[in-house]
Amino acid sequence: MTAPVDLRSDTVTRPCAAMRRAMYEAEVGDDVYGEDPTVKLLEAEAAARLGHEAGLFMPSGTQSNLVALLTHCGRGDEYIVGARAHTYWYEGGGAAALGGIQPQTLPFAADGSLDLATVATLIKPDDPHFARTRLVCLENTQAGKAIGPDYFAAARACCDTHGLALHLDGARVFNAAVALDCPVTAIAAPCDTVSVCLSKGLGAPVGSVLVGSRAFVGAARRWRKMVGGGMRQAGVIAAAGLYALRHNVARLAEDHANAARLAELAAVRFPGAVRQATNMVFVDLPEAELVALGAHLRAADVIVRGNRWVLHKDVSAADVERVGRALDAFTFRAA
Repeated sequence: MTAPVDLRSDTVTRPCAAMRRAMYEAEVGDDVYGEDPTVKLLEAEAAARLGHEAGLFMPSGTQSNLVALLTHCGRGDEYIVGARAHTYWYEGGGAAALGGIQPQTLPFAADGSLDLATVATLIKPDDPHFARTRLVCLENTQAGKAIGPDYFAAARACCDTHGLALHLDGARVFNAAVALDCPVTAIAAPCDTVSVCLSKGLGAPVGSVLVGSRAFVGAARRWRKMVGGGMRQAGVIAAAGLYALRHNVARLAEDHANAARLAELAAVRFPGAVRQATNMVFVDLPEAELVALGAHLRAADVIVRGNRWVLHKDVSAADVERVGRALDAFTFRAA
């Protein structure tokens, strides 16, 4: 029986045999006591790869971003963030609910960046009438769009000018670096802190790492404990993250190539309605047609969720051609 092609997200990947072996053989200890050697190795390696001093292993990207915001900002403080950014739109309002942190939003530019001149106008004056602006939060990739090093250098300069910290939700930052063919440090190092997800395109079953200075990570460790992120023999899952960092970064280019091919096939069936960025394909159809297409694809053992189709390591070039054939067979009849 042929396995379904699952394009809902790059979070649906399964650990390969070698990753499972690494998990089975992982040396473990109690990480809350700072005694898990595999967790410590993952944290150090992730930090070094991203150009920072220290790292902190978290169960999820949502918790990693939340802990970053809680550490950067106090109650009543403010962070500037994209209006559809993951930290604001998709993470349950945790910063407001748990930290009393006010978001100040602005729209993303077409390339996924925040206009820095507009960011500067949103910084509140030092006046008790206003929340204290403390942080700018960026995202890379943003809806699949890769943002390059020059922008992050400019964002660093902007934050330095105004005395703000800079956090990057870099859930797919390695996708950005691979797509732009630049060192990931060129994107990540200008930021005070970066959260990187191990369980998306990198293929680990769970986990994210928050990196920054040693002092920041020390403070963040307390917040991690407070929000329930302290884990015990976590080396079992940290080993999967280490394997992902060591073996699954360069291969992200395959996902990007498969996404480009899928976009090409989809554009034949839906001309003018398809766009692609890194490992994501967007098919912008009217809602009724999109729902009908989803049902048609599901009958062909292709699983999608809405208009965003995400390529990952468990979708092969042959699978992409299979999706293309299913698209060719789709006919929409409006009610």
